Amino acid sequence: MSSSQPPVVSPAIPSAEYSQHPWIGLVYLGFVFLPMLFSRGNVHLALLASGLACAMFIPLWFRFLRSDTGQRTQVAQIATTALLGYALIPFNPGGNTFVVYSMTMAVAVLPVRLALWLAGGSWILMTLQFLWVLPDARTALGISLAIAVVGGMACTGILMARTRERQQAVLKLSQDEVRRLAALAERERIGRDLHDVLGHTLSLVVLKTQLARRLLQRDTSAAEQQLTELEHAARAALDQVREAVSGIRTTGLVAELAAARLALLSADVQMDIHLESIELPAQIDQAMAMILREAITNVMRHAKAKRVEVRLSAKPQDSGTEWRLQIVDDGVGGAMAKTGHTGFAGFAERMQALGGRWEIDSPSGAGTCLQFIAKQPDGCRNEACT
Repeated sequence: MSSSQPPVVSPAIPSAEYSQHPWIGLVYLGFVFLPMLFSRGNVHLALLASGLACAMFIPLWFRFLRSDTGQRTQVAQIATTALLGYALIPFNPGGNTFVVYSMTMAVAVLPVRLALWLAGGSWILMTLQFLWVLPDARTALGISLAIAVVGGMACTGILMARTRERQQAVLKLSQDEVRRLAALAERERIGRDLHDVLGHTLSLVVLKTQLARRLLQRDTSAAEQQLTELEHAARAALDQVREAVSGIRTTGLVAELAAARLALLSADVQMDIHLESIELPAQIDQAMAMILREAITNVMRHAKAKRVEVRLSAKPQDSGTEWRLQIVDDGVGGAMAKTGHTGFAGFAERMQALGGRWEIDSPSGAGTCLQFIAKQPDGCRNEACT
């Protein structure tokens, strides 16, 4: 190849982008042949050497992108790719394409510090080779600096992609942990409900059974009365279990908060939660959970918000405890002037069933504030009372 032929800088793209479409990465092999367009001499030898190098690289490239390729094999493939470039540069300066490939491949799969050292070393060896092949040292250094810029940009892009993948993996782990905690909280709620429902009744059944056994020989009518009461207690327990199972099928507020956080996170919406250390009565807990689900759905569909804040508080009053759920977003507002908010009717029905009320403040362009207030009378602490 004539020494007057300028090497062509060859870009590369992160392997993460073409791991699913490996043929895309081979587009850059065109830069191997580009310098021959400017050659004034015989290009047959350069063309033959370049074609042979590409034929060796293509199967190596596909093997490199396979998910079952071990790191040792990948290191060998990175070294082989760099050697292909060094071997081709004396015949065709476009061989720098393979050196850039090796740099980006190293940064894609190796530890960052090691990959940067290898990429820098590969570039230094290529620069020395250009100084040897090209008659003008200034041209050789200028081209090497241009390749350093392009290779550096490609490596930076790959490192950024690796950082995003790492963050996504951490986010997935966080989401899994949120789901696990939500499931744990729901199991604890179910355990408390079943204990409250069955604990007293089963103790009563045991006592009635023991008493009926003692009375059976002495007073048949009294024993029969105890058995009748036992039957009523068992039927009442069955009804309570059915109510508890029906409550289990309804997601609690804690679990619904976790689901809302995940949904908003996927929509790139920040969620701030402020909960007082309180335990909601079962009926209020279920109603608030369904209200939260509908409210978050409305936020995602209509509000165009970037931040949502949820507050739950309890305030003792003379007539009982007041439970207040507040949902605030920084979206476009104007909710009352829009159509399609079918959840508003549901809000009213649920709060009416609880003997409470709901309020909305949604000025256009200033977000929306929803408040749901329910009351529990004093002395009412069990599910039947609520």
